[in-house]
Amino acid sequence: MAEKFPQTDDPIEIYETILEHEDRDKQALAVGIDHAIKGVGHVVMWANLLLIGAIVTQVTCRYLFNLNFPKLDELQWHFYGLVTMVGISYALVTDSHVRVDLLHIQLSQRAQRIIEVIGILTLLAPFIYLMVDQGYDYFAESLRVNERSNSPIGLPARWAFKAIIPISFVLLGLAALARLIHDAHALFVDAPEERKGSDLRLIVWALLGFAVVAVALTFLVHTTEEKLVIAMFLTFVALLFTGFPVAWTLAGVGVAFCGLAYLFDNGMMNWTGLEETLTGLDYLSLGAVVNRVYATMSNAVLVALPMFIFMGLMLDESGVAERLMSSMQRLFGTVRGGLAITVTMIGIILAASTGIIGASVVLLGVLSLPSMMQQKYSPTLAAGVVSASGTLGILIPPSIMLVIMADQMALSVGDLFMAAVFPGVLIGVLYLSYIFILSLVKRDVAPVPEGATRPDWAAVKDVAIAVLPTLGLILAVLGSIFAGITTPTEASGIGAIGATLLALGYRRLTIRKLVNVLKSTFNTTAYIFAIFLGATIFSYVLRELGGDALIEEMIAGAGFGATGTVLIILFIVFLLGFVLDWIEITLIVLPLMRPIVNGLGLDIPGFGVVDEPALIWFVILVAVTLQTSFLTPPVGFALFYLKGVCPPEIKLTDIYKGIIPFVILQLLGLAFVFLWPELATWLPSVAY
Repeated sequence: MAEKFPQTDDPIEIYETILEHEDRDKQALAVGIDHAIKGVGHVVMWANLLLIGAIVTQVTCRYLFNLNFPKLDELQWHFYGLVTMVGISYALVTDSHVRVDLLHIQLSQRAQRIIEVIGILTLLAPFIYLMVDQGYDYFAESLRVNERSNSPIGLPARWAFKAIIPISFVLLGLAALARLIHDAHALFVDAPEERKGSDLRLIVWALLGFAVVAVALTFLVHTTEEKLVIAMFLTFVALLFTGFPVAWTLAGVGVAFCGLAYLFDNGMMNWTGLEETLTGLDYLSLGAVVNRVYATMSNAVLVALPMFIFMGLMLDESGVAERLMSSMQRLFGTVRGGLAITVTMIGIILAASTGIIGASVVLLGVLSLPSMMQQKYSPTLAAGVVSASGTLGILIPPSIMLVIMADQMALSVGDLFMAAVFPGVLIGVLYLSYIFILSLVKRDVAPVPEGATRPDWAAVKDVAIAVLPTLGLILAVLGSIFAGITTPTEASGIGAIGATLLALGYRRLTIRKLVNVLKSTFNTTAYIFAIFLGATIFSYVLRELGGDALIEEMIAGAGFGATGTVLIILFIVFLLGFVLDWIEITLIVLPLMRPIVNGLGLDIPGFGVVDEPALIWFVILVAVTLQTSFLTPPVGFALFYLKGVCPPEIKLTDIYKGIIPFVILQLLGLAFVFLWPELATWLPSVAY
């Protein structure tokens, strides 16, 4: 039965009732949009299984029947493009996008909602409009000429794949609308619990501080374009601290500075006293990023991303880590610091099979921290060991960071995987050595558990049973790449199916767990791809403003020589790691360094067979440096992952103190690779 309006002549009361009814209707609309987008996402995420099937089928046909099907190759990146583009709206609805929580987490819910509303309207909405409008034109032109595959035996109707671009951004627009309705309703109701926490003054003061720094730095350069480059980068960093998602901050700042450059180009900013510019940036030129988005969707190298993510998450569900933990504890039970050594060794094994930092840190923390506290381990050592061991996956292959670096630097994924093996293992050995020595010198930080028994052959057998299947999977993935049998993309599909079979073999795979893995893969791939989208438009505008030339001129003109220049770049990357995530640094900063490094004339041994050994060595140096970004506050993600699962007796200060020795060890490993480049270039040369 419909609700009746109040029987009154009071216009205010009638107006309030009408508003209440309209508000309910809008809330119902927002909830309906949420459910619709989640429903679409829950269907599309199963395309990851089709992607695995397409990869495995292609490899099987090639090696068993000597057949090759280009259509299967194209299907792979069609599935990848579909999953990633639809996933960005799903991640927005589920609030899964990466954000910098340092200040944002201290704000009241009301302040967070205000920031989200402003961010959606000023940063996300212009980007969505651009991509829907220009994306539709891009699709329509493809439809007009009936575009098909470049291969005569490839897939027809290429325009259908390009239609994903405007459709996915329409979905993103609907998701943003739903978020706005939810926020507006909560702000209108203004519940008392929503005001608990800091107000917006914290953010305002932070933004004012960045504005002062930006203005001061612009006096160090001369041209208007250079001033815009500095202002653009600092605006991005400043807005990160509002807590608005990184991807949409990148995209929104890119669109905003494109508009600002257009105003300077056309003499509309003469009142500022700055010279006019000749950037050529305008709405139509900005539409060129649609083609770059399509290139990212159809990138065969990046198809490996969701597969390696799926592989890691499935291994976490398979119970491999629990088996390793219980068996290795028996093996190292009587060794002082044995539990910490066990955690580090499992971290190395997980790193070579997952590469998912959040999953590794959380898993190691849940499995080991309660036992460490029960055995009276030092809270700082316990926190440091788990945090550092969990971050090894970003460096030791198969690493999703190395996949992205290879794409951005136009290098072979296989070369980077091989080049990272020794540096990654070296850092793991440094961790083990530190724990062993510290436990001998300071016996109270890692005592031997009471009642520990000496290991016997049964313990060794248990370890072998737990380790061998995982090592077999690692060998199948990395071995097939290193031997040249499969491409990294094909190996990622083999790894995904191998991890699934392992979970089946351990009788840990259920439909519910499979759905959870697919959801997590869908979400993780989506927010990484969203940052790709934001970085694409940000980098495009930055380059058109002359940002790459400015950075190259500043670094090359410093006069430090080849070695000094590499050290300066690594120092800059290390400092950026305190405030930026590895994804932003990899997508924005790293490509700008390629021409600089190529121009240094570095004499790095390639043993006569490795292409661009200097670039491979440099990328590995950056990768080792970026590993520290997971541990360095205030934006060290491993610290936040750990804090969410650690026992109450481990304080945040314990975590911060605990990571210091491991950051030093990472930098020591960096020094080894810097002084002996062969650590990075020898293994790729052997593979050839």
